[in-house]
Amino acid sequence: MAGARVISSSLSSLAISPAPAERSMGRHRLLNYPSSLSITTKTPIIFNNNNNNYSPPFLTPCLKSIGKISGDSSPSDDSKIPPHLRVNIYSESLPFIQKFRGKTIVVKYGGAAMKSQSLQSSVIADLVLLSCVGLRIVLVHGGGPEINHWLTRLGIQPNFLNGLRVTDASTMEVVSMVLVGKLNKHLVSLINNAGATAVGLSGIDARLLTARPSPNSAQLGFVGDIAVVDPSVLRPLIENSHIPVIASVAADEEGQSYNINADTVAGELAAALGAEKLILLTDVAGILEDKDDPGSLVKEIDIKGVKRMMEGGKIWGGMIPKVNCCVRSIAQGVRTASIIDGRVPHSLLLEILTDQGAGTMITG
Repeated sequence: MAGARVISSSLSSLAISPAPAERSMGRHRLLNYPSSLSITTKTPIIFNNNNNNYSPPFLTPCLKSIGKISGDSSPSDDSKIPPHLRVNIYSESLPFIQKFRGKTIVVKYGGAAMKSQSLQSSVIADLVLLSCVGLRIVLVHGGGPEINHWLTRLGIQPNFLNGLRVTDASTMEVVSMVLVGKLNKHLVSLINNAGATAVGLSGIDARLLTARPSPNSAQLGFVGDIAVVDPSVLRPLIENSHIPVIASVAADEEGQSYNINADTVAGELAAALGAEKLILLTDVAGILEDKDDPGSLVKEIDIKGVKRMMEGGKIWGGMIPKVNCCVRSIAQGVRTASIIDGRVPHSLLLEILTDQGAGTMITG
């Protein structure tokens, strides 16, 4: 299959590519940039005949997003943002924008950030703003609570085994309906309405993902792993500044649909696209040195450190598959992977455009 990446089942054969030397600032490695900058644009200036104001077209959705971030109930009116504050935000964000502009960032969206309307608005605004300033965003989503809601409404009891959804034929039909038909199009609509251009897909479309049964398929039913990734359908979308929104459903070579863990989908897509960064939005602060102490957040750690923590039992429960997903993506060439707190408003901007971050960043 041309352009496709076959997924190995073993991490032992994966090499970790060294990162080129860059200047370090906090949690991010930043490009060297001059202290005095002259910024020009080739974007034609559009004049408003009503008031002779002008604005580069690409700034329109950015200002719309910033208006939402500031809590302005009228996003299109940016006059309430003090000019000096707007300039400070732009100038302080510049080195981070320079680092990530033109780079692919894969974001896995789920948890509390999907259940809360205010957090959902925050995530959408962040995605649109990041896209406006030149980052190439790919959004992957699950939707467990919504699936449970519709299963219950249809009289189907949700069942789990070791944290994984038992997916029989009836459940798989509901999973597809909710993830592909409902949530995916809802997210696309929100992003489009916020000023960017989103395109909704699932792993089935254009054979983006080819699934295979999980090793425990006898107990789990139609729960699958990823056998092949073919990102060719995504590349023209990303290159044209569209935001692919991908539901975590895939089919095998016979056309049978499978429910795929959204973290796994995000990690394998990040590797196949050669992403700069993978971000998993979660319901926890990140990796904790002491699971009982929320203040013991590990801000940055490398793969060796992660393995030591796992061997020492400091990473446990639902954090284990997330960390494994991050390690696997880094082993396949993704520069960094972050597990961030989706309960914090605008955690995506905190993670990408500040050196403080919003969780734990894992590096190679």
